[in-house]
Amino acid sequence: MIHNPGFLLTILAFVAVIGPLVFVHELGHYLVGRWCGVKAEAFSIGFGPEIAAWVDKRGTRWRLAALPLGGYVRFKGDMNAASQTDPKWLEMSVQDRAESFPAKPLWQRAAIVAAGPAINFLFAILILAAFAFLHGESRTPAVAGMVQPGSAAAMAGIQPGDRIVSLNGRAMSSFDDIRLYAQIRPGEPVTILLDRKGQVIEKQGHVGAVSEDDGFGNKFRIGRLGIAPGEPVIEPVSLLRAPVVAIERTGQIIRTMVETLGQVIGGDRSVKELGGPLKIAQVSGQAATLGLESFIFFIALISINLGFINLLPIPMLDGGHLLFYGVEAVQRRPVSPQVQDWAYRSGLALLMTVMLLVTFNDLSSFGLWERLSGLIG
Repeated sequence: MIHNPGFLLTILAFVAVIGPLVFVHELGHYLVGRWCGVKAEAFSIGFGPEIAAWVDKRGTRWRLAALPLGGYVRFKGDMNAASQTDPKWLEMSVQDRAESFPAKPLWQRAAIVAAGPAINFLFAILILAAFAFLHGESRTPAVAGMVQPGSAAAMAGIQPGDRIVSLNGRAMSSFDDIRLYAQIRPGEPVTILLDRKGQVIEKQGHVGAVSEDDGFGNKFRIGRLGIAPGEPVIEPVSLLRAPVVAIERTGQIIRTMVETLGQVIGGDRSVKELGGPLKIAQVSGQAATLGLESFIFFIALISINLGFINLLPIPMLDGGHLLFYGVEAVQRRPVSPQVQDWAYRSGLALLMTVMLLVTFNDLSSFGLWERLSGLIG
């Protein structure tokens, strides 16, 4: 077993992951806001008590706060860090109103809000493009090189040399596609379309469920068909193609996130699998012990995760603002302040509930509740 990192390395690694990603996210809002002529009154990394701050020549207060679990850019016309519109913005002078956020056209407001998640995706794409250029692209064919006896694949009748054409109707172009599809569907029924020496065969089976250890003592239940690939095929990636490979990889990761979230909402996956900041901190430290490349790859994954979460249509998040703008575009007038206020309160309550849930899960995964029950018992 790999030794777990100490407390200090875990904290430093967590800050090294979250700090730059929050800064990059908020920088997206800030830069597009400036391009649209909106004045930024505050740019904050973290929430809560201010640790350090300075004011630039444009009047923007750049601040570092005590809780590094997020950040915000407060534009002129915003009432708070959640970017709720200040009802008094219409009372501003003509000059002040011209550089306020609510006065801008709908498309500019939407662009400013979308820029945060977009730059998180772009940041991850740059990292993944560099990896693709340096290490190439896995193009191992979706062919069963070996079938594990007694596995889900063996029980479904898959034989060595069979090419997996599709799983439940989804095309499998490489062996990585098979692995990604199966790993989030342990125990699920699957229709397998095979190509066996030119003959197309349909098989029915189930994705196998196995428990794996990540080397740090954490166990995960994941799906496996029970087949191994043949000879690995790694193709070189040119500098021009590297961004394309990175975009495809980012799309695969987002698709997996969407499907996993759908499984949680649909009850097919336990909410106990959801993790929060404490879990991210733990994995940050663990990734740091595996080397620089593993740590940088983990940063790319969290950057994609941050962009995805912020696009969820929940008030208080960027996706909630974009939802309001979509309604505004349809009805050709802004959503009423009363509805927005109700939605923001509901969104805050939902986010607080989720935060409590994932914190409970994180502490449970650390064995805290088990230790406490042992002390009580």
